[in-house]
Amino acid sequence: MELSDRELVQKCQTGEMSAFEELVSRYHQKVYMVILGLLRNREDALEVAQETFFRAYRKINSFQGGSSFYTWIYRIAVNLAIDAQRRQKRNPLDFRESMDGLLESQDEVARDPFADVHDKELRQNLTNAINDLTPEHKAVIVLRTIEGLSYKDIGEILGCSEGTVMSRLHYARKKLQDKLSAFL
Repeated sequence: MELSDRELVQKCQTGEMSAFEELVSRYHQKVYMVILGLLRNREDALEVAQETFFRAYRKINSFQGGSSFYTWIYRIAVNLAIDAQRRQKRNPLDFRESMDGLLESQDEVARDPFADVHDKELRQNLTNAINDLTPEHKAVIVLRTIEGLSYKDIGEILGCSEGTVMSRLHYARKKLQDKLSAFL
């Protein structure tokens, strides 16, 4: 019989390492994908994911169960990713290059030259628009659009109200829409 997250956390709090290993097994891929969506760099995302679980392990005794383990671990991950983004703003990595690399790795075949130019321009403008978002707005976009989380869950993860989540999401979408209006 599979133990619930709450039961695994309780076992972790008594020092049972295998219980934490099970939690890592359950959530590592999801946590990594959220972080990758925010940072757009595989190495950085792996590093932040590792730090997320390291911090969770160190602080597991402070977990009181007021929220689900899932929400708690996502909050740690998103906060660390936002911190990493802020550091990147000071030392910016080229987001465009990482996106181009991802697209090239999918072996995209050229359709026609005009479509390719349009797609390249759209990609560049999308990259610029995403880079203009604050880390908080980028986090809301990733958690809602990619992860499909509810406003309530996003609020718990980011430590803000559902209204704030909706406001940030609206602002982020509006900013992206304004920047990309010529291409839509």
